[in-house]
Amino acid sequence: MSTSPSASSPGASAAAGPATGVATAVRTRLASIDALRGFDMLWIIGGEQVAKALEPLGGGPIVAAFVNQLTHVTWAGFHFFDVIFPLFLFLVGVSIVLSLDRTIATAGRGGALDRIARRSALLFVVGIFYYGGITRAWPDIQVSGVLPRIAFCYFAAATLYVLLPRKGLVIAAAGCVIGYGALLAYVPFPDVNLAHGNIGKRGSQTAAESPAKLLANVTTTVSGVYEEGRNLTHYVDFRWLPGRKRNLYYTNEGLLSTIPSVATTLFGVMAGWLLTSTTLTGRQKVARLLGAGAAGIALGLLWSLQVPIIKRIWTPSFCLIAAGCSAWLLAVFYLLIDVWQWQRWCVPFLWVGTNALTVYLAENLIDFGAIAARLGGGDLTNFLDAHIARGTGGLLVALLALALPVLLMRFLYERKIFLRL
Repeated sequence: MSTSPSASSPGASAAAGPATGVATAVRTRLASIDALRGFDMLWIIGGEQVAKALEPLGGGPIVAAFVNQLTHVTWAGFHFFDVIFPLFLFLVGVSIVLSLDRTIATAGRGGALDRIARRSALLFVVGIFYYGGITRAWPDIQVSGVLPRIAFCYFAAATLYVLLPRKGLVIAAAGCVIGYGALLAYVPFPDVNLAHGNIGKRGSQTAAESPAKLLANVTTTVSGVYEEGRNLTHYVDFRWLPGRKRNLYYTNEGLLSTIPSVATTLFGVMAGWLLTSTTLTGRQKVARLLGAGAAGIALGLLWSLQVPIIKRIWTPSFCLIAAGCSAWLLAVFYLLIDVWQWQRWCVPFLWVGTNALTVYLAENLIDFGAIAARLGGGDLTNFLDAHIARGTGGLLVALLALALPVLLMRFLYERKIFLRL
C-alpha cells in the first residue's frame, strides 16, 4: 500500500491528486483521466447487475434499449458495455505517457524497462490470484483473463514506448491491427467447431478432449471464418492456451486476440501525446480527440463489411470502433473537467479511479451483494415490490451493492491510501 497514487502503475491510478480536493488534483495531474477510469470501473464492478435489476421494472422501449446497451453482445455486434474493457486498456496507454517520461528521466531507459517488467509480472500474478490462485489442481488454474491481459498489454505497449520513436509506435499499432486482420482472414486451420454449452464455465477443464482426439477425423482446413468456436483465434486457444478456459476450449482473453488489444493500448498512448502537448489549447485537444474517434469508428464500420464486429475475439473492426468510442469519452471528460473546470460532479469517480485495482480486487474478495441484501433485502424488498413496482426491491439491492465499494474507495481516498504495484 502507498500513501500516494501511482501514475505508472497499470492497475492503479494514472493521474491522481491528493485527497484535499479536485482542484489540487487538476493542478498536479489530469483529473479527467482518473475520473474516466472511475466511471469505467463502476460499470465493471456493478453496472451489469444494475442493468439486470432494471429488467423486471419494464418501462417500455426506452428502458429496454438502455438495458440492452448495458449488456455484452453475445457474439457479433456492438453495445455500449462492450467498450468498457477496451476503454480501460486505452487509459492504460494514456497513463504510460503521463508516467514513463518521468521514469526515463530519473532512472534511464534500463531502469524504466526493469520497472515495467516487474510491474507487469506482479500484475499477472495478481490476476492469477483474482481467478482463484492455486485453490484448484492443474489444469483448472486460470492464467488468462482481464488482469493478465492488462499486464501483457501494459508490458508490450510500455516497452515499445521506451524503445521506439513516435513514428515507430504508430507503425506498431497499425501493424498489430492489420497483421491480426490478415491472420484471421488468410491463415488456414483445421475445420473444427469448438463451440458448446456451459461446460467450461461451470465444470472442470479436465472435461476437455485432447486436440489429438478432436482433430483425429478432421481432414479439411478453412480460413476467414468468424463463427463462435470456428475461427483462428479460438483454434489457437484450443491448441496452445494453458490452464482453465472460460469456454473449455477457448476464452475471451486468449492468446491471438491479445495482439489487437496491444494496439488499443497504443492508441491510448497516442491520446496521451495529444493531452500532454504544449502547443495545443484544451479545446483543440478536444477537437482532435473527437476527430480521431470519428475516424476510428468510420474505419471500423467500413472494415466490418468484411470482418464482423466481435469483442470476444477483438476483431480489427471492433478494435477500431472501441478505440474511437474511447477517444470520444476521453474528449468529453477532458472538456468538462480539465478545460471547463466542472469538477464537483466527478468526485465519486475520482474515489474509484485512483484505486482502480483495489476496487477490482475488493469486488472479487468481498461479497458486496450479500452485504447489500442484508441492508435492503427480505421484507424491505417485498414491500418495495408490492407498493412501488415489481423489481424495485431488486434494483435497490443492486444499487447498494454498487454503492458499498464506492464508499470504501472514498474512505481510502480521504486517507490517501492507494494500492500501487
